[in-house]
Amino acid sequence: MTIFKYLKRLFNRSEILDKETQMKKFLIVGLGNIGEKYDNTRHNIGFKIVDAFVKEHGGSFETEKLGDIATVKVKGKAVTVLKPNTYMNLSGKAVVYWMKKENIQVENLLIITDDLNIDFGKVRIKGKGSSGGHNGLKDIQDKFNTGAYPRFRFGVGSQYSKGKQVDFVLGKWSDEEESAMIERIPFSVNAVTSFINAGLANTMNEFNGK
Repeated sequence: MTIFKYLKRLFNRSEILDKETQMKKFLIVGLGNIGEKYDNTRHNIGFKIVDAFVKEHGGSFETEKLGDIATVKVKGKAVTVLKPNTYMNLSGKAVVYWMKKENIQVENLLIITDDLNIDFGKVRIKGKGSSGGHNGLKDIQDKFNTGAYPRFRFGVGSQYSKGKQVDFVLGKWSDEEESAMIERIPFSVNAVTSFINAGLANTMNEFNGK
């Protein structure tokens, strides 16, 4: 075998191994706003879900560039978990940075956020879609120049009067909502874990609308 053929074979094998490594790496992003005044608001459900996910898998967050980061292992897969500190409207900057830094494929990205158009406590997982008026998703879509990325939307309902949408999503959970929301967190964590282990399609079939 010539050195040229040997190097070509080595390069091809390396390329395959790199692809296999990439497919075992995931980025899970919970959207929200930083700061005490936003704690326990409907808009921060993404933070709550990833906090519970990281705790479930034995990790912890540390503040790094553009957000709080945790790294956990899920059945041999390396999972980076991000809570952007850029505020909701600029979420895309942090997502793009960590995707590039960790060399994450878009199909292994999952964005977790609130949604006014879904009944309270229900979840909807999709592989693509519009921003639906959500500023965090809109900024990510603008940075990606596409809406083709997996997202996990947690329904917060639409019990607000006309013109009060912003006040509603930035408002605190009612006592009744908070109690019900806490009960839905383990379900949401299971859905995120399923996305990593079983893939998007299987997770959609098992968890959507429940």
